Amino acid sequence: MRVCLASTSPARLMLLQQFGIRPLTLAPDVDEEAVIATVEAAEGRLLAPDEHVLLLARRKAADVAARLQDDIPGFDGIVIGGDSMFELDGEVLGKPYTPENATARWRAMRGRTGVLHSGHAVVRLQPGVAPREVNAVAAASVSFADDVTDAEIDEYVASGEPLHVAGAFTVDSLGGAFITRVEGDPSTVVGMSVSTLRSLVRELGVEWTALWNTTDPSLDDTPAL
Repeated sequence: MRVCLASTSPARLMLLQQFGIRPLTLAPDVDEEAVIATVEAAEGRLLAPDEHVLLLARRKAADVAARLQDDIPGFDGIVIGGDSMFELDGEVLGKPYTPENATARWRAMRGRTGVLHSGHAVVRLQPGVAPREVNAVAAASVSFADDVTDAEIDEYVASGEPLHVAGAFTVDSLGGAFITRVEGDPSTVVGMSVSTLRSLVRELGVEWTALWNTTDPSLDDTPAL
């Protein structure tokens, strides 16, 4: 069973690999800010965090699935799209991008608990069959140590790790030492809830174990689509 991850996130790729899956990875061509702005303007309201991550996960999976159908017509497998956002006291915190933003985030988060929302969309592709999609959102609460010092925050930000991840933290690398508790599927905080993915894959009639150790040398040299 072929698997394509509609993302170039190293964390999501590593997560799937840890669970025995070696997917093809393709970057989705989705303007995230434009997608959200268009939908919010059309509906006249701000999207809730769970709606936000689900919308983007679905758009990413759909974009990559359509390109696979065009460029690899014989693709028989699944496409996985995901998106994550961190919510603290009702405020959504995306990727900070700059050291200044990351530092401010961490000083505000220490000693507090927020929620990581993760959207998942899985598309089943089969030659000659219309694509089928299932989706779901998972959430996990994350509590940060209250004794994280300014010096530790400065060193962590200087590492560069928190700049390009939702919420400005990781649980599976350097940032994990500053997290005291995770409630929910821990993999949700890494980037995708593996237990949620397993349920979605089963909805599509595919057993999770059929994805283990998946590799397809014929796709290894496939140019970026």
